[in-house]
Amino acid sequence: MKDIVYLNGQILPSSEAKLGVNDRGFIFGDGVYEVIATYEGQPFEMKRHMDRLRYSLGEINIKGVDVDELGEKALELAAANDLQAAPMGLVYMQITRGCAPRTHAFPVGKVAPTVYMYAAPVNAKWDHKVGAAAITLSDTRWSRCDIKTVSLLANCMANQAAHDAGALEAIFIRDGMALEGTHTSMFVVVDGEVRTAPKTNYILPSITRELVLEICAEGGIPARETHIPEAVLHSADEIFLAGTTTEVLGIVKLDGKPVGDGKPGEMTTRLRQLYSERRLAVV
Repeated sequence: MKDIVYLNGQILPSSEAKLGVNDRGFIFGDGVYEVIATYEGQPFEMKRHMDRLRYSLGEINIKGVDVDELGEKALELAAANDLQAAPMGLVYMQITRGCAPRTHAFPVGKVAPTVYMYAAPVNAKWDHKVGAAAITLSDTRWSRCDIKTVSLLANCMANQAAHDAGALEAIFIRDGMALEGTHTSMFVVVDGEVRTAPKTNYILPSITRELVLEICAEGGIPARETHIPEAVLHSADEIFLAGTTTEVLGIVKLDGKPVGDGKPGEMTTRLRQLYSERRLAVV
């Protein structure tokens, strides 16, 4: 596998890429990121991802990034890493506030952002036909989860707790309501209706979540955004996760107990098929 990256205007081998030790992304986690899926090298829903990147940059006031040009470079990077030969791949983009002497306040004067990207094939660690397990955890993250920031320590700790428990993902609970996973959106199916938490500052405005809701609307599937009490999560007929590389994945065990009959449910399977048909259109 090739290991070519993009750093501050250059596409080069990762072994030649150098970052300053005073980069605020390294010191403070002061930056944002985006992940775009590719299928045989073709990006999926790239415009929406780039629009979300613009939003994240604006919310933390990082300026001086040409997002349109970055999108073009992302395509070049995907080709440089032969992603056209991969059934599924990803392009990871990260933008930090750049290098400056350490101080909590934003640097005074002009500081160039650090822009980094890598591209790689995706090898799923799950079987969509089998489904996966999840646990629930109290949400200890900050209150601006709508920003796709690189400051992900709480997410990492929760995901590690899931792995330690033999599960794939952790679902965050805040004030008694189920919100989302550490790196996925979360849906439940109750009496034939698809439900997901409302879009607030406590969840990421997930592109895949948006697509699932659109697919439901197009297919005449009842769906709505609504608060999901933890009790509803535990009693749901089906639970599934959605994400850029996760796509649509059924949760068949929650906190050690089966969800439904312990297999991906009928609605989950249907939505995964409809999602697959939509993304296959880009190939």
